[in-house]
Amino acid sequence: MLEKTAIDKIYQYLLIILAFLLPLTVFGANLIIVIIVLLWLFSGNYLAKYDLIVNSKIMIASIIFFLIHLIGLIWTEDLAWGLHIVHKMWYFLLLLPVLYTVVKQEHIRYYIFSFLLAIFLTEILSYLIWFEIIAPFKNANIFDPTPFMTHVSFNPILAFAIYLVLNEVLFNKKLNRYQLVLLILFAIAMSFNMFLTLGRAGQLGFFFVIALLIFQYIKYQKIKSLLVICLVIPSIFILAYQASPYFQLRIDSTINALSNGDPRLTFAINSWEIIKENMFLGVGTGDFPVEYKKINSIKSPNSPNATNPHNMYVLVAAQLGLLGLMSMFSIFYQQLLFAWKSKNELMKNIGIALPTLFLVLMLGDSYLLGHYTSLLFVFFSSFIYRDFEKN
Repeated sequence: MLEKTAIDKIYQYLLIILAFLLPLTVFGANLIIVIIVLLWLFSGNYLAKYDLIVNSKIMIASIIFFLIHLIGLIWTEDLAWGLHIVHKMWYFLLLLPVLYTVVKQEHIRYYIFSFLLAIFLTEILSYLIWFEIIAPFKNANIFDPTPFMTHVSFNPILAFAIYLVLNEVLFNKKLNRYQLVLLILFAIAMSFNMFLTLGRAGQLGFFFVIALLIFQYIKYQKIKSLLVICLVIPSIFILAYQASPYFQLRIDSTINALSNGDPRLTFAINSWEIIKENMFLGVGTGDFPVEYKKINSIKSPNSPNATNPHNMYVLVAAQLGLLGLMSMFSIFYQQLLFAWKSKNELMKNIGIALPTLFLVLMLGDSYLLGHYTSLLFVFFSSFIYRDFEKN
């Protein structure tokens, strides 16, 4: 049996590797996750692990959120799809509590650095594809240079990475001039890349994190912050619209789609019909596709059917009703409450940014179901909301 110190060291190496692989590969990240979970399950010290988990309101909220999905199988007809959804949600039952018990405060910098190093690699490859220096590979093309994942996942993750870097620039007073310049250049490169790709939710997330950083930097002075935001955000938007034909295309196509009946509006309207009839408990974890097809055939027979309304709130409300929505919101509420009470300014800022960014992003898609974005949420939650002073 390995000694506890040796196991802890292995955990830290695995966590740093996981942070690096998170935005690069599904298989690689899942392999590390399996190793961490197996090591955790067979390494003993179960009482200490249990105490850590049950004394965290965020962990309890996360586990309950998963269990409600599991219970929702009872009144679902399409059990196969229900199990598919439950499988996607297992991070909230096991992975988040496991990571929560093994993270170390002194290694948080390494986790974040490793993640940003992977983003840096992605940025280099993205620009090489865009400049046609290398041939596009995997998901990338020169009009949407996102090699390791689609823009649906890439842009939200990029928005969070931009926040992390600018948070360091604005609030870390220990940075020397060389580090400051490098981080600013990195943030500019990521921001420019944000508008080379086609992810609208991530672009919305980008504007949100810039606004949030302004609020945080001006110490949440509402009037002053709003004045600065009203100057900065429109300026960036106009600059991006004029400079990036890709961003211009997405904005124009969005306006046209809204004018001519965007499918996402149809998804929302039809889903509301499902929600109205199943307000408290929903239709069950697996029955959204079946129920949507019924409504769609009546209300909008010429529109495509959907397995996902591209809105996390609508999906959870349809599947699990108010019970599911309250459970999901309880995770974000506990995160924000924990962050607001934090005495560490850097971690407080990130602790507020993560849930609020996801609350915005989830208006555009079901980002707690996607591999990359849900893993990002779970991984960063595991150490941002750990009370290291108490345990």
